[in-house]
Amino acid sequence: MSAFATVSAFPAPVVAVQNHAVMTGPLRATQPALGVQSMVRDFGGLQKLAGVGALLGVAAATRRTTKKASRRSSVARLAEPDVSKCMKLAVYGKGGIGKSTTACNISIALARRGKKVLQIGCDPKHDSTFTLTGFLIPTIIDTLQEKDYHYENVWPEDVIYKGYGGVDCVEAGGPPAGAGCGGYVVGETVKLLKELNAFYEYDVILFDVLGDVVCGGFAAPLNYADYCMIITDNGFDALFAANRIGASVREKSRTHPLRLAGLIGNRTSKRDLIDKYVQSCPMPVLEVLPLIEDIRVSRVKGKTLFEMAEKDPSLKYVCDYYLNIADQLLAGPEGVVPKEVPDRELFSLLSDFYLTPGDAQLDEAAASSDGELEEVSFV
Repeated sequence: MSAFATVSAFPAPVVAVQNHAVMTGPLRATQPALGVQSMVRDFGGLQKLAGVGALLGVAAATRRTTKKASRRSSVARLAEPDVSKCMKLAVYGKGGIGKSTTACNISIALARRGKKVLQIGCDPKHDSTFTLTGFLIPTIIDTLQEKDYHYENVWPEDVIYKGYGGVDCVEAGGPPAGAGCGGYVVGETVKLLKELNAFYEYDVILFDVLGDVVCGGFAAPLNYADYCMIITDNGFDALFAANRIGASVREKSRTHPLRLAGLIGNRTSKRDLIDKYVQSCPMPVLEVLPLIEDIRVSRVKGKTLFEMAEKDPSLKYVCDYYLNIADQLLAGPEGVVPKEVPDRELFSLLSDFYLTPGDAQLDEAAASSDGELEEVSFV
């Protein structure tokens, strides 16, 4: 059972113990769970819990009411959000391929098209939104630790930061290195945003997810996404990772309405290996960005290409690549459920392309000439 439970909001404070969960207070419907041992230690035993909890509920409700009146929330708390209008995207790709840089620029492009965008960084490094905000914003985990894990004391402005171009930013954070599960943190982040009625306040929510998919934890954002986008380059390792991510999309699509929107080639002078892979595993290629050094430099500067283009108009043509991706997404692509290439077969396919580039070029030339002959035969 969830560590949260819903209780009646009126008319009096309520205290309940159910599967180790404690709920108090007449205004907020949820509070974090406490273990039985901590209940006994903090309240002197379960027999005293009801009476003390009722008093605490009144006090907490008063504090929350006062706080709500005195603080302006950056995200309105609406009772019935419109779930259908929110498009949710998950960005994956090999580590270091440029996912966060690409994700931030796509978020800006979507905002330039008039959409209200939230980008959620799903990496313990919490640097997904760096180029949007210019600094490492506090994570959900940081905020919860500061609030002693009292979810009822967390407000939207505590965790949602305004970035460049009006894009809202959240960093999930994660457990210490070598401990815990990053996927659990993503789930708790979504749960908190829903509890704040912020999750469906956006036209687009973009999850920027760390590295390759090696376990169900890293695949957790796919549970919430409508589309997955895979960032790659024209190299062996990135495409090998893309194939594995495609397999996770296929697995998640069995139980979720998830589709792969397509590949995005990032900073590559060629696309021949990308095309070779797509022939074996059919999927759309949304865009291939050329090998532009400013894309890499933008990450170091903590700025998106759109912000850099304000002072250097020669970069505006780079922004058009991201705007093209945004337009395709907003058009509601059908997407695909990819059928990944078996690992050994893909390894052979990609390695042969490197080891025998002449043969690969001859094959492409033969395929091209066949196409020309077919066209001539119809004349």
